[in-house]
Amino acid sequence: MNADDFNRRGAGHLPGHLGIVVRRVDRDAVHAELLVRQELMAPNGFLHAGSVVTLADTCAGYGCVANLPEGASGFTTIELKSNHLGTAREGTIECIATPVHLGRQTQVWDSVVTHRESGKTIALFRCTQMVLFPRAPVGS
Repeated sequence: MNADDFNRRGAGHLPGHLGIVVRRVDRDAVHAELLVRQELMAPNGFLHAGSVVTLADTCAGYGCVANLPEGASGFTTIELKSNHLGTAREGTIECIATPVHLGRQTQVWDSVVTHRESGKTIALFRCTQMVLFPRAPVGS
């Protein structure tokens, strides 16, 4: 799958609703961006942490999909952590997610979210995904 496939996959779901645009998906990295706009802000006037986490989690999840082992049917997030180091009021935030561990049962991804215009780091994010496999029918 390429970036356009992932953008189509996200349309009609939270990534598409928020306006996340995937720019590149490889086995070793996922790049995406999000234009900062009023709908993504917290009432205090700064970028809502949930907007940042959604961008980072989307990149990690798409990376997991690009690296699913043979026979896997999907994945589910089992843990995520974010450290918010800055914020933005305008411009574009970018995310690069890279794999830390690509196991058969779990994957761990790190995402770094930065503000394009200033180059400042907005957040550091780590996500652990459990790889899912189809279950055998009961009684077999």
